[in-house]
Amino acid sequence: MNYSTIKKTIALSLVSLMAVGAANAQTTSSATTTTPKVFGGTDQYNTWSVGVDLGLPSLLLATGGPTGGFNHWTPTIGWGISVKDQIWHSVGIQFDYNGGSIDGASTINKNAVGGPYSRDVVNGDAFSSFKTNFSQFSLSGVINVATVDFLHRKNAIQFYAKGGFGLVTYTPTATGAIGVPNPVSGGVYPQGTATFTDNLDLVIPVGTGLKFKVTDQIAINAGYTENFIDANTVTGVNTFPTRSSYSYGYGGVEYTFGPASKPNLEWVNPVALMYDELYDEALRQEVAALKTRVGNVENAVRDLKKDSDGDGVSDQFDKCPNTPAGTVVDGSGCAIKFPAPIDTSVFMRKGVLYPGMGVASASVAAFSNIQFEFDSSVLRTSSYPVLDATSTALRASGSACELDGFASSEGTAAHNMKLSRDRANSVKTYLVNSGVDAKKLKVKAYGETHPIATNDTEDGRILNRRVEFKK
Repeated sequence: MNYSTIKKTIALSLVSLMAVGAANAQTTSSATTTTPKVFGGTDQYNTWSVGVDLGLPSLLLATGGPTGGFNHWTPTIGWGISVKDQIWHSVGIQFDYNGGSIDGASTINKNAVGGPYSRDVVNGDAFSSFKTNFSQFSLSGVINVATVDFLHRKNAIQFYAKGGFGLVTYTPTATGAIGVPNPVSGGVYPQGTATFTDNLDLVIPVGTGLKFKVTDQIAINAGYTENFIDANTVTGVNTFPTRSSYSYGYGGVEYTFGPASKPNLEWVNPVALMYDELYDEALRQEVAALKTRVGNVENAVRDLKKDSDGDGVSDQFDKCPNTPAGTVVDGSGCAIKFPAPIDTSVFMRKGVLYPGMGVASASVAAFSNIQFEFDSSVLRTSSYPVLDATSTALRASGSACELDGFASSEGTAAHNMKLSRDRANSVKTYLVNSGVDAKKLKVKAYGETHPIATNDTEDGRILNRRVEFKK
């Protein structure tokens, strides 16, 4: 590839990139903006910038890289142009163009004929100095190491690191070492220079720097970059297998495009922005209004749950307020009126049979099963004689009794389990109100399990809707 053609291509590419950046930066220059929100996106900020710099290229590296024998640095001037898009607070993408020259000489091998020199490892030629003109363009990621300044609300100093890849073209001119023997040709290298052209190689730039904020648009930039080249001949002297490299220390100015109404994303402190948004007056008013609405709902819920007389029915639905403590009430909060206990002793015959209970020739035995209507736990009046007889027997003996509730198979198993428990509790309530010690009564629920008749017929289901006594 022709060197002049490469330089023209690089120049045109950089001009195009700068034009795109400027166009993007100016697109929203006339738009009306508001205070940026934490999660409002990059459209709230100015992100495109261009920078220029001057510096000192050198074959010597701060990290101690190879010099190929040219360990004496002659200062020269380098320059650079950059275009950057800040995509996040701490990360940007930057295009760089750098040009200039590297100049150096050898101070080693002083005792050799002809003075100090550096020898080419391929052809054996010896050189005392070199000068290399170069042009380089690269694409790098830039990470702002100190985006958040916890000591100040606004950042003014930015530490950054950068790294990427690109291409470098270079033309080295090496000056021969007079009278130094060439072990390859057998002669000596003559006085004069050798120029090596049309070099194009991959380069990896890695660097760090420090940026000082002057205004939100203007910053002063100082940095140092080490460039590692995928070649061995940047000085004109082949140093195989050692790769070539050079450094570039620079200082410059960076300008950020965009309207003054938008802040520069690179200098925004996200922690301070979050703090401001949290304490924004409008937001605080919205939060206060929300807290008021939530408080009203909580008060309404408390009113719904309020139960002044402690009967288990909230005041909102209690039709009989101020019932005495311990009163058994229904769903409306009113006391349940149980029938007065019947003295069943007048009906007792040998403590088992109770004729004459309103049904001709009927016999009633204590501890008989108590039957219930479909999907009901309300005691039937026909069950009272059995319950009264059972109460008399339990009070007389002082023994304990288990009340087992059952249900037929209609409905879900969970519903039937609850229904069977409610039936057993209805029997317990009746017995307790008739004088039986509540501690002597134990309730168990079996739902639709353990039927005593088939659930396929109504007659069978009627028998299964029951409470059994176990002494």
